[in-house]
Amino acid sequence: MDYREVITIEPGKRGGKPCIRGMRITVYDILDYLSSGMTHQEILLEFPYLREEDILACLSYAADRERTMLAVMG
Repeated sequence: MDYREVITIEPGKRGGKPCIRGMRITVYDILDYLSSGMTHQEILLEFPYLREEDILACLSYAADRERTMLAVMG
């Protein structure tokens, strides 16, 4: 799965932060929930409009950003 098919960036939405499928929930929101200890299943129960693929896309996006930052610094 290519995260670029799930993660969208729109200048007028959430200050241009990367969002899931054009909705108002950001990649950072999902990462924050995961880092606080929520499981994928808990997130999906809390936000029924999300899919497992959305969570995985957020993780892929974060990994790609990290890889890009390391390449720039490296």
